[in-house]
Parts: sequence; structure tokens; C-alpha cells
Amino acid sequence: MKRGKKYNESVKAVDTAKVYDPAEAMAGVVETAKAKFDETIELHVRLGVDPRQADQQVRGTVVLPNGTGRNVRVLVVAKGEKADIALKEGADIVGAEDIIAKILNENFLAFDVCITSPDMMGQMGRVAKILGPKGLMPSPKSGTVTTDIAKAIRDTKAGKVEYRVDKTAIIHCPIGKKSFGADKLLENFNALMDAIVKAKPAAAKGIYVKSVYTAATMGPSIKIGYKA
Repeated sequence: MKRGKKYNESVKAVDTAKVYDPAEAMAGVVETAKAKFDETIELHVRLGVDPRQADQQVRGTVVLPNGTGRNVRVLVVAKGEKADIALKEGADIVGAEDIIAKILNENFLAFDVCITSPDMMGQMGRVAKILGPKGLMPSPKSGTVTTDIAKAIRDTKAGKVEYRVDKTAIIHCPIGKKSFGADKLLENFNALMDAIVKAKPAAAKGIYVKSVYTAATMGPSIKIGYKA
């Protein structure tokens, strides 16, 4: 795969044989983000778990102290007072059966997070096959099925992210933008890693955090030394 000039310049600035401490890594990932747009900075964490086992799933949410740097479009599926609260709290789209029908019939997916009240979950099952593969299906574990609609919206808008181990035992999660600078990225890094460590399953044996890498959207990967 042919890489651009800026990427090749960035690669030269990274010592691939070196394991960087978190502060160095955040400074490095900002330095190597050379695209003309404000690149997203991501964290990739390989865990010592077997995702095929139900008791070794790692999933949760955390509110990053400095947010994610992007405007999150929130859909709330609720009725009555809860719908009124959602509108007041700044949800981008609010609806009930009408929205469910639009998702089902028109494949409507113009949102980043879907929040719903427990009384609507029976009907949300109709669109599970559409939302599930996109990571948009509401879940009690991620705090998106809740009676406290207002708090869920506030947390989401403030920078709540969901982390979830994939089938290769890796968590991929954004921790901010290049424009945040190294210090704010480091704060977000620490918040996410603390949450992942606290979510360690009792069934997980041996080394839990096997490797941690960070990279900008168009930049090279930087290996981070991290001990749980």
C-alpha cells in the first residue's frame, strides 16, 4: 500500500522499537498528526481475555474529562414526559413509533447514539438487526436504556464513550482530537485506561493489558508502556 509524503515523514519521527511512556506517546501522536483536518486520536488496547467466553467480555462506558471533540448526534426514543425532557436537554432527534418505523423502513441512521426508556425496549427489538451491527442498539450496560433520560443525554454530549472488546480481544476507542494537545489527551487516556482496568473480568487470567497503541487518523501507531 502506497503511503503519502506526510505519513512517511511521520513514520520517521516514531521509533518503532521503543515503548513510550503515556505522556511521551501523547506528545508524539500530536506531532505525527500532519493531515490538514483535525485528526481523531485513537487508543487500541489488546487484552488478555477470550471474547468467546461470556464471563470474559469487557464492555463499559466512561465520560472523558475533556470530551471527544466531536458533535454527537443523539436520538432519543421515548414518549410523553420523557420525550419532553429529551427535547429540553438538547437531544437532536426525538420520537417513538414513528422513528422506529423510519429506521425499519428507510434504514434511517443519521445519529451517533440512541437512548431509550425501558418501556420502549419491546418495540426497539424490531430494529435490533439494523442497529446492532452498527453499534447503535441501546443497552443497559452502556447506559443508553435508562429512566434518567436527562443524565444520559448530558453525559453523551459531555463526552461519554463506550469501550467494548472485539472478537480479536482488542478495544478501539477515540480519546480526542489533535487540537486537544498532549496534556488533555493524556487526561482522557488515563480516564479510559482506568475504566478498562476496573472492568477486568474475574475469569481473566494472566496478563490483562497485553499491549496499548495510539495513533492519529492518518498517522503511524505508537506503542505505549502501561502496567495495570
